[in-house]
Amino acid sequence: MHQDLLIHTEAGVTTITFNRVEKKNSFTEAMYAQLTQALTAADADAATRVLVFQGDVTVFSAGNDIGDFLNNPPANEEAAVFQFLRALVGFSKPMLAAVCGPAVGIGTTLLLHCDLVYAGDNAAFSLPFVNLGLCPEAASSLLLPQMLGYHRAAEALLLGEPFMAEAALEVGLVNRVLPPTECNAYAQAQARKLAAKPLASLVATKRLMKQGQQPALLERISQEGQTFGQLLRGPAAKEAFSAFMEKRRPNFSEC
Repeated sequence: MHQDLLIHTEAGVTTITFNRVEKKNSFTEAMYAQLTQALTAADADAATRVLVFQGDVTVFSAGNDIGDFLNNPPANEEAAVFQFLRALVGFSKPMLAAVCGPAVGIGTTLLLHCDLVYAGDNAAFSLPFVNLGLCPEAASSLLLPQMLGYHRAAEALLLGEPFMAEAALEVGLVNRVLPPTECNAYAQAQARKLAAKPLASLVATKRLMKQGQQPALLERISQEGQTFGQLLRGPAAKEAFSAFMEKRRPNFSEC
């Protein structure tokens, strides 16, 4: 039976591999639920000292699976996607990501909660929420201006145009750019370095660096979620998704 997520723990490193390459590793509601379970289990498991997200050399994640998303829209803050976002914010151990190819929407915003991010030189990050008649999620409306500065964050969020690995390196979204065939292995090597260090010190250092952030992040995720839900029911989102499914350019002239 095909598994959309592969979860493996070895030598203190739990690796979550997005394994839906035929659908560009787009996320379904079921995958969000599995991701939340995996994060919760890894945080509580003494055998896990570090967690790594990785995709394929050709694609990290195309974001939400549009068909599944339209059939199972997040109805409230207990929806699977919001539980996953809260689990990201609350994860106490080091989190790494290896990103190759497209990283769209949640494929980029989840990186804001990782401690180290490595990118293949084919990585392309995009945040097309406005283009879909929606708004940012994962507290990206808070974290991106802090990381990139307001004007660069506005360019990324308002225009929603892709930016490549070197640009992500310049603004601090990623730590290093590598050939795609080396990216996952490099992230694993860095994860093993961390796993060999004292866990209590890793957790304490991460907690101190992020001290005071968690309440603000959770509040922003809640605010974004409420706004996202309102916009999802609005005319712009309906036009954007209809256009996507019909493979045409959306017309927002009346939105």
